[in-house]
Amino acid sequence: MLEVRIDKFLWEIRQFKTRTLAADSCKNGKVRVNKQAAKPSRNISIGDVVEIRKGAVLYEFLVLQLPNGRVSAKLLPQYIEDRTDLAQLEMLQIARSTTIYRPKGVGRPTKKERRDLENYFEGEF
Repeated sequence: MLEVRIDKFLWEIRQFKTRTLAADSCKNGKVRVNKQAAKPSRNISIGDVVEIRKGAVLYEFLVLQLPNGRVSAKLLPQYIEDRTDLAQLEMLQIARSTTIYRPKGVGRPTKKERRDLENYFEGEF
C-alpha cells in the first residue's frame, strides 16, 4: 500500500472518532499535508507531514508507515512521529485546566455566552 486517503488515515490513527468527522475537518480547512490544505480525498504517503487544528491547538506529525486498518493506541508510534510544538501542548494543558465560573443556579449559557465560549476555545488556523 503506497498511498491512502487522508480522511481514512486520520481515522485509522485515532485522530478522529469517525471517518466522517475526519472528512468534515478536511473540508473545513483544519487539516494540512506538507503545508497545503487537504481535501478528504487527498492521498498521503510515507514521509508526509500532517497538521491538524483541533480547537486552539495545532498538532503536527510525520507519517512513518501506512496502516491497513484502525490501529490500537499502543501501536501508534510505529505509524506516526509526533512533532507537535511544546508551546501548543502547553496551550492544550491551559485550556483543559481552565474552568469557567458560573454561579450555581444561574442556568445554562445564553446564545451570546455560548458564542463567546466557543470563540475563546476555538483558534484560527
